[in-house]
Amino acid sequence: MTAFSTLAEAIAHNVHDGDRIALEGFTHLIPFAAGHEIIRQGRRDLTLVRMTPDIVYDQLIGMGCASKLIFSWAGNPGAGSLHRFRDAVERAIPSPLAIEEHSHAGMATRYATSASGLPFGILRGYAGTDLPSVTENVRFVTCPFTGESLAAVPALDLDVGIICAQQADHDGNVMLWGITGVQKETVLSARRSIVLVEEIVDKFTPRVNGVVLPSWVVGTVVECPSGSFPSYAQDYSERANDFYAFWEPISRDRERFLAWMDAHVLGTATNSEFIASLQTTDFEVARG
Repeated sequence: MTAFSTLAEAIAHNVHDGDRIALEGFTHLIPFAAGHEIIRQGRRDLTLVRMTPDIVYDQLIGMGCASKLIFSWAGNPGAGSLHRFRDAVERAIPSPLAIEEHSHAGMATRYATSASGLPFGILRGYAGTDLPSVTENVRFVTCPFTGESLAAVPALDLDVGIICAQQADHDGNVMLWGITGVQKETVLSARRSIVLVEEIVDKFTPRVNGVVLPSWVVGTVVECPSGSFPSYAQDYSERANDFYAFWEPISRDRERFLAWMDAHVLGTATNSEFIASLQTTDFEVARG
């Protein structure tokens, strides 16, 4: 049965030191608020999983929460590199970070495999690239029917999957729409799941490209308006494009990064306080 809780309670109950966790979203519905709460609660030694880690993973890594990253692309979309991520890989600051790099197709296959309850998945990929030589979790198998050589990747084996969605109902069913990425697979892949929603409604209205996650696969629902800020939630908020450019100079300098995180993440208790804190800076919060 789906539980309803505050974000702080959801993270405290579900996310533990040493867990393998995914905070998924692709441009849209990225669970920034959950990442900030993980930082506030001081989780350590996490294996972070995501197809396209961006600013929130830069923050988690820079604050010492992670020991490994499994991914297929990393960057600050439209602005450049993730400098806290680079510092961890290149200089072990604040601590060493192991990386496991895949192709997008390989990561998507791993999610689909996990969601299906299978031990590994196969795809036509990786051949002719260097990734198999540096990524242990890429193997090749022979098809028993055709003799074709295919790449094989293991299931992700997530402890926790965290996503954002637009709505949940009072029974704990969840609906999301727009760019849905691998959010559904994240929930189905994980032993424990947390879904941050914009609002709780009495009844869903069918949506184009809508995905409904039934209550029996959803662990915990948190009502957290703007929980995806500075990314967006279709029909609820717009992407705060300026924030991504704003983050570039902050993340380049570790002392400036730590001061910003102390003021705006560690110095706030909730997502609404975090967003309100930004209004006192030279960054104007974009609202939908």
